[in-house]
Amino acid sequence: MLWIILLVLIIFADQLSKWLVVALLQGKESVYVIPGVLRFTYVENDGAAFGMLDDHRWVFLVLSTVMIIALIFYIVKYKPSSKWVMTSLILIVGGGIGNMIDRILLGYVIDFIDFCAFPQLWRWVFNIADSAVCVGTFMLSVWLIIDTVKEYKREKAEKEKAE
Repeated sequence: MLWIILLVLIIFADQLSKWLVVALLQGKESVYVIPGVLRFTYVENDGAAFGMLDDHRWVFLVLSTVMIIALIFYIVKYKPSSKWVMTSLILIVGGGIGNMIDRILLGYVIDFIDFCAFPQLWRWVFNIADSAVCVGTFMLSVWLIIDTVKEYKREKAEKEKAE
């Protein structure tokens, strides 16, 4: 039940933030949150996260749908016992659903978080859903690396014990 609440909170925070951005920033100049570092800028994104691969809406709808369904199936069927893994999967699914809502209803995703401190290094504008997907993917990657190392050490110890 806690996982469903987290999922709903991610989707709600993403959609509420986008609604506020449309109401307050659409057609206006960027608003600096931290001058020279972070600003809110209204952007309509036809592509994937961070504006990559513009004008491929249907590809992203299909791929997002398949991945979201696959992850939900995995969560329901296997019920990961690791809170770390479950949190990472919920972040990915919640972010995916948040952006999918935009793609279906608007034909594009609303982005607004504009990290502008290093414009030569980072020029993409993103949103809460993108952040959730990226953080969830990072968390899952870290867990997979740690789990693989643990498994390797366990197998190595078993081999040494058998000899």
